[in-house]
Amino acid sequence: MLERNSGIPLNLGWVNRSCVNDQAVKNRVQDLLSSRLIHADHQVEWLARSIQCIDLTTLAGDDCPSNVARLCSKAAHPLSDDLTRALQIKHGLLTTGAVCVYPARVADAVLGLERLGANIPVASVATGFPTGQTSLKIRLEEIEFAVANGAKEIDIVINRELALSQNWGELYNELVEMRKACGESHMKSILAVGELCTLTNIYKASLVAMMAGSDFIKTSTGKETVNATLPIGLVMCRAIRAYNRKTGFKVGFKPAGGIRTSKDVLQWMTLMKEELGDNYLTPDLFRIGASALLNDIERNLANYTTGGYFLAEEMPMA
Repeated sequence: MLERNSGIPLNLGWVNRSCVNDQAVKNRVQDLLSSRLIHADHQVEWLARSIQCIDLTTLAGDDCPSNVARLCSKAAHPLSDDLTRALQIKHGLLTTGAVCVYPARVADAVLGLERLGANIPVASVATGFPTGQTSLKIRLEEIEFAVANGAKEIDIVINRELALSQNWGELYNELVEMRKACGESHMKSILAVGELCTLTNIYKASLVAMMAGSDFIKTSTGKETVNATLPIGLVMCRAIRAYNRKTGFKVGFKPAGGIRTSKDVLQWMTLMKEELGDNYLTPDLFRIGASALLNDIERNLANYTTGGYFLAEEMPMA
């Protein structure tokens, strides 16, 4: 079992002297995309493996108990019975990594999964998602509400104003308080990378979030103009690697926003394997925030097993 990241005192010297070479990042990503390809014979295995890393998500204004129940059913049985048999996957063995909902829908998700007998954690966004534009008191109360209703994972959003003004001390203190409010529930810190302007800011914010005790660092809310991109993912992976070398703690990574196709997920899995190793191809350390991705994965797996061609609308909906 992985040791949880307990955090470390804020190391401002490390944060302030950090700097990212943008061109080197672009070159490394181009190298990954051109020379680190998953062979066609192995893509089916990798796609099936990716399902267990998906945080199957609904964050819509019209969320209600019925569509949350449908989401839970899809999380517990992500592939059709016919497809599961064709892939020789034992029934009930393959599930998504988590179900992710708003705090008000956590109780519905917990109930839905209990009825299915599915051992899948419920994740909840919190802290004024997606903007975080509420007082710290209200943000902490929202975390406590989600945890009290059964959320085992909390996806918090950082205060972008503090990051943009380089006020790392106050950002660290806020995140420490959020970590305390999470209790035994894991904390995923959303950096909202599209609003941090530079790769260096993203690297620094990653370090501060990990120092404060984040169990995962996450790219985006999915609501920004720029969400999860491979260059940004590379920078965050390098921050995770540096933090692990200095502290011994392994912090997870969650890209979210814009990951919609099987090709996308294979590229992200390649990045994780090349930069952080095979351990980062498991749900303990790698999650993908997505709503439409599972549909495309199932379609491609069905095409492979039948030799036919299925349209996205022909797949069972979550």
